[in-house]
Amino acid sequence: MNGLWKPRVLGAWRVPASGPAILAVNHSHNIDGPMVMGVSPRPTHFLIKKEAFVGLLGTFLTGIGQLKVDRTSADRTAISDALGVLDNGGVLGIFPEGTRGEGDFASLRAGLAYFAVRSGAPIVPVAVLGSSEKPGRLMKGLPPLRSRVDVVFGDPFEAGDGSGRRTRRALDEATERIQKQLTSHLENARRLTGR
Repeated sequence: MNGLWKPRVLGAWRVPASGPAILAVNHSHNIDGPMVMGVSPRPTHFLIKKEAFVGLLGTFLTGIGQLKVDRTSADRTAISDALGVLDNGGVLGIFPEGTRGEGDFASLRAGLAYFAVRSGAPIVPVAVLGSSEKPGRLMKGLPPLRSRVDVVFGDPFEAGDGSGRRTRRALDEATERIQKQLTSHLENARRLTGR
């Protein structure tokens, strides 16, 4: 990442040094996940759509510990693998919106709340800014080479209400809490970086 762009990393010290953690990353461009993997202070295992696991790329993603997920159904294997990462004290990376979009955390899916409530792992909000501002001249699908991309890590927070409940209502309430925290972090990151 440092060879192709100029990442500016702010707040990486906020990622817990040990124990399980979930990085909740906004997603507006293809490079957001690789950028976070490249600058995170701890190895991160992202849930990545199964369509990306083809050929050499699939072998590479599996080799670096990324997790394949079928987004068309409740993928029990992916859920089990993701919980395994957290049970082993690792870092799980999630795009809470489920797919690339505006990257504004406007429409969260319930997966993030489920993993956070089920595991008890803190959520670290991560804002990637500048990856989708303008297309590159050489490769239109990527940001311009050597352009600045900001990665801003926020304060970890607990998604649950402390009761340990895992009911549908508890997950809905956790999703609301998460959305407020992530939206607030994104606003702060934009203010901090001037983007």
